[in-house]
Amino acid sequence: MDNIIIKVDQKDSGKRLDIYLTEHFLGKFSRSQIKYLIEEKKVLVNKQNKKAHFLLLGNEVIQVFLPDIKKPHVSGEDIKLDIIYEDDDILVVNKPSGMVVHPAVGNESHTLVNALLFHTKNKLAHLDNDTRPGIVHRLDKEVSGLMVVAKTDIAYKGLVDSFKTRSIKKTYIAFLKGIIQKDQGITELPIGRASRDRKKMAVKFFNSKSAITKFKVLKRFSGYTKVRVNIETGRTHQIRVHMSYMGNPIIGDTKYGGTSFDRIALYAAELQFTHPVTGKLLEFKIDMPGELKSLDASPSSKI
Repeated sequence: MDNIIIKVDQKDSGKRLDIYLTEHFLGKFSRSQIKYLIEEKKVLVNKQNKKAHFLLLGNEVIQVFLPDIKKPHVSGEDIKLDIIYEDDDILVVNKPSGMVVHPAVGNESHTLVNALLFHTKNKLAHLDNDTRPGIVHRLDKEVSGLMVVAKTDIAYKGLVDSFKTRSIKKTYIAFLKGIIQKDQGITELPIGRASRDRKKMAVKFFNSKSAITKFKVLKRFSGYTKVRVNIETGRTHQIRVHMSYMGNPIIGDTKYGGTSFDRIALYAAELQFTHPVTGKLLEFKIDMPGELKSLDASPSSKI
């Protein structure tokens, strides 16, 4: 068992213990894993057990006892990828619907990470991360579209920082059930794990996180609406939950009340960010997936 000693800097005063440690280990452990270590009394602050929400004052000495864990080996797989852009530090990929981003229980292989490891010959950031090397953000399995991936650790850190400061702009296109009367709107409702189904998320006002979703109507059809969506936060299932709560679930998203379709009618259409190494502004845009073009080809509504 490794015993890691950390001296808290004064600038980190006011941070929650679990958030501070998650940031300190930079992608090696998820926040839930850190919380588990705290609950199992594997974390001491000035030689005392503290709760995950404990607020640091600065200058504390934290001891973290890491158990000896054999990490699963993730292998590269020869899976075709739609690479939109690539250089020595990053790549931008168009993830297809139906592909899981990284290995997890029930999806141990055939993921985007497996394909990326093969494509880059194992040259992804944080290769010591057991299942998520190079991954700085995700798309749901059923959602397709643009993702940026880090090939080097310096690029990884820069992209993580950009997501934290919300300087990365992501634009989605969705087809929603029903006719939305107003031309644009914003939803600022917090999202948390659903109480009755832990595999779902829900609008909640306790045990939740802030979430901001903006939308603009692009076209109205007979019984459904095409919208452009921008999110200022990246909560799990955020767009799906907010649209469903509005009464306009995404077509194909039966998990949140949408009508049946070949897939979820949502894709990440545009991505804009500053290159984490060169500082150059990069902008990417992809065409609509073929499976959704039938929705876009229907006659528009007169409403």
